[in-house]
Amino acid sequence: MARPVDPASTDPADRSATYGEVFAVPEFRWLWSAQLTSVIGDQLARVALAVLVFDRTGSAGLAALTYALTFLPDVVGGPLLSGLADRFPRRRIMVICDIGRAILVALMAIPGAPFWILCVLLIAVQLLASPFQAARAALLPAILTGDKYVLASSVSNITAQAAQLAGFVAGGTLVAAFGTGNALLADAATFALSAVFLKYGVRERPLPETIDARPGWWDSLSAGAGLVWSDRQLRYLIALACVAGFYVSIEGLAAPYAASVGGGPAAVGILLAANPAGQMIGMLLLTRVAPARRLRLMGPLAIGSCAPLIGCALQPGLWVTVALWMLSGLCASYQLAASAAFVLSVPDAQRGQAFGLARTALIVSQGIGVLAAGAAADRWSPALVVSAAGILGVVVATGAASGYAGATRRHA
Repeated sequence: MARPVDPASTDPADRSATYGEVFAVPEFRWLWSAQLTSVIGDQLARVALAVLVFDRTGSAGLAALTYALTFLPDVVGGPLLSGLADRFPRRRIMVICDIGRAILVALMAIPGAPFWILCVLLIAVQLLASPFQAARAALLPAILTGDKYVLASSVSNITAQAAQLAGFVAGGTLVAAFGTGNALLADAATFALSAVFLKYGVRERPLPETIDARPGWWDSLSAGAGLVWSDRQLRYLIALACVAGFYVSIEGLAAPYAASVGGGPAAVGILLAANPAGQMIGMLLLTRVAPARRLRLMGPLAIGSCAPLIGCALQPGLWVTVALWMLSGLCASYQLAASAAFVLSVPDAQRGQAFGLARTALIVSQGIGVLAAGAAADRWSPALVVSAAGILGVVVATGAASGYAGATRRHA
């Protein structure tokens, strides 16, 4: 198989694009509008479901389980369903997934629905997210090329991070004001609106000629896995992405860490917001760097995403910790460059499946990181656990960055 074009050289002038150039493309504006409406609704729905389940069951554990179910199905859906984006027209996949999610979320808003039905509906909603995200990731490089694509990816990431921050700050207040049922109906409406934006604002594109034959599910899965496993650059890009498992572990320790420094619920929210806020700033800064230099900074930034956490061993106060976690997020912006390099290095015919596998690896690494940190914090202080995660993350990031640099030199 011929080697795809090096992502660093997709812009002949090696010039950074501008956000104005990205938003000047009408199709991207519709695609982004669809994302914006749905992520706002999703954040409301997560809070609404947790409140709804707790009100009905009085169980904090079941409320936490419901929240976890908004992430866990991606582990299955990523490898098993993402290949649909390589077998059927990608805009059609997105529209169908949005319509399906709108119906399922609306059913969740029916008063008195049993807990187990809510869980089944929630799992179905999240399973549809995998082919949707894979189709979107595969479609975006067809709408915007070169550095415009990288900036478009940053807009998508910043939008998701901003929604997460808004959820931490305002989600509970909005759900309290409008009620859980209305919040779920609002989420259903955002999926329906997203489907309309995609249907009438984004042009349908035929599948690449190499996949017109629509390979079977197993053929698509094995071909995508074989591509990723056989390509050293792709393997190390996934390894760099999975470094997130170390610095994301702090999310699971925010509550006990806040308690250890004498903070209350407000301190938990501030700690949780620190890393996403840093990532938003970091992505804005990174997109101002020339594309080739962006790739060279990936390794150092990956190491930097974990290194500040080591300082928590000194058990600093709340605001020093917030600064360290924000610096970690600032460096974690390297994920933007890693994701773009991965997608652009995969042939169009296999982008959906390959993206699904990479996304699954990222989610699994984050889940393992949070669970391992939580278990360790039962025995050692949260500050020491965070520091240990930082040390281990630096080691892994150094190895992944070195491996990627070596693989890149071999393909040069």
